Amino acid sequence: MSKTKIHILVTGASRGIGKAIVEALDTDDVAVIGQSTAGGDSLIASDFTLEGAAPRLWQQALDRLDGRIDVLINNAGLFEPNPIGADDWLDSWNRTMTINLTASAELCRLAVLHFQQRGDSGRIVNIASRAAYRGDGPDHWHYAASKGGMVAMTKSIARAYAHQQILAFAICPGFTMTGMAEDYLASRGGDRLLADIPLGRVAQPEEIASMARYCALDAPASMTGAILDANGASFVR
Repeated sequence: MSKTKIHILVTGASRGIGKAIVEALDTDDVAVIGQSTAGGDSLIASDFTLEGAAPRLWQQALDRLDGRIDVLINNAGLFEPNPIGADDWLDSWNRTMTINLTASAELCRLAVLHFQQRGDSGRIVNIASRAAYRGDGPDHWHYAASKGGMVAMTKSIARAYAHQQILAFAICPGFTMTGMAEDYLASRGGDRLLADIPLGRVAQPEEIASMARYCALDAPASMTGAILDANGASFVR
C-alpha cells in the first residue's frame, strides 16, 4: 500500500464488533467509512436485503473516500433463529444468506475489481464465525452455512489474486460479548455455554477488533488466506 492515508470501508459498524473495529482504526493514518442498516453517526445507511444495496454502498463509500478504498472489512451479519418447522424457513434462510454471504461477496467482487483497476495492492478482511467449522445449533443451519461460505470465499480470493498483491483474511470468533450474543446466552443458559469455553469467558469486541486491525494494516503478505480463530479454545483445529 502507499504511504498516504489508508482508506477503509467497514460494514455492520453501528455496534458490537463493527463499532469496535472502527474505533480501533481511528488513527491519523486511516480514514474509515462505516455502514449500518439505519445509518446515522457518519455511517452510510444500506439495507443489504434490498437489491443493489451493496453496489450503491460501494459507490457511496468511494465518493466519501476520494475515489479510493484500500481495505474492505465485511462485518455485517444476521443471527436469527430459524426452527426447521417454521413456515417461513426458506425466507429466513435466504435473508440470512443475503446479508451474511451474498452482500459480502458483492463487496469483495467490487473491491477486487477496484484494486485491479488501480493496479495497486488491497486487503479484504471477512468476519466469519466459529460456526463455519464447528457448526451451530438446530435453529441456525443458515448462519453456519453462510459463515462457512464466507471462509471458503476468503480462501478462494487469497489463492486467486495473491500474485496481484490482493490479500484476504478471515476471522472466526466464537461467542463475543455483543448485544446479539448476550440475548443468545440468556436464552440458552449462559453457564452451560460458558462451561464449553476453556478460557472461561466469551471474547470482547475489542479483542476481535485488534485482530481485524492487524489483518487490515500490519499482517505480512505471506499470511494471505489465513483464517484466525478467537473462541477461547472452544474449538481448536
